Amino acid sequence: QVHLVESGGGSVQAGGSLRLSCAASGRTFANYGMGWFRTAPGKEREFVAAFRWGDTNTYYADSVKGRFTISRDNAKNTVYLQMNSLKPDDTAVYYCAATYFAGYTNPTQYPFWGQGTQVTVSS
Repeated sequence: QVHLVESGGGSVQAGGSLRLSCAASGRTFANYGMGWFRTAPGKEREFVAAFRWGDTNTYYADSVKGRFTISRDNAKNTVYLQMNSLKPDDTAVYYCAATYFAGYTNPTQYPFWGQGTQVTVSS
């Protein structure tokens, strides 16, 4: 079981930056694949970025590639999402999630979810 708590959301103007954090409980954090997803108003939850289970590589949605960076500190049981050059289209509730499955873009592959943190980007 993993308990996840996101923080770092807020309001920012277009072009600005935010850094989201996701603190995880549990002693086996390093064994989990970790992902960031977002849900915009009126839209389905979409994949943003991930460390795939059993893989140290990072994966990104095309819409955020080159602007967002996912990182993790296993000693602190924390995963981060650095978001630069933010756009109004990035406005959403951002969720972190943990998985022990190999899939990483499908939210149904993630059994554990945080409560979400709001990110609002104004033009």
